[in-house]
Amino acid sequence: MTRRTKPNGAGMGAVLFLVATLLFAAGASRLSLGVASAVAAEDTQPAPPHATAEMPDGGALFEALRAREARILEQEHALEDRAKAIRNAEENLRAQLAELQAAESRLAATLTQTESAAENDLIRLTTVFEHMKPPQAATLFSTMETEFAAGFIARLNPQFAGEVMAQLDPTLAYGISAVLAGRHARTPRD
Repeated sequence: MTRRTKPNGAGMGAVLFLVATLLFAAGASRLSLGVASAVAAEDTQPAPPHATAEMPDGGALFEALRAREARILEQEHALEDRAKAIRNAEENLRAQLAELQAAESRLAATLTQTESAAENDLIRLTTVFEHMKPPQAATLFSTMETEFAAGFIARLNPQFAGEVMAQLDPTLAYGISAVLAGRHARTPRD
């Protein structure tokens, strides 16, 4: 029987060091070969598009930017002109609206004055009729159109209006009564 001996710890360490060194050398050689082939492949590839003659030079790019800036400035001026035109139109509309409101106020005042004058005239005329004798007023009312006469009869003092109606032709008195009765027939009721 032969007995095997265990190698000592120092011999084993040297072997491991030698194996590690060989593996390191093999990895380094592969790495250097990969870098060399990558550099060689790069020299054979075409240049990237940005480095070709198709790319505008700095002057052409500058001119393109300058032209674009000019278009933008032109658009800004056009927008400013439009904004100015809109502001002018708004000012004109405000002025016209103020004129319309002033005209409306003047018209309302004129209508109020006219209505007041017309009402004053009707009051005066009604007073004149009431100062007549009933037969005289009846003669005058018989010459008027039925609706017109009814308007004055409605304004007269009721007792005097009754005396005048009694003096009128019965057909005319009936017509005036029908007009007075139907004046507010179409007025909406709650």
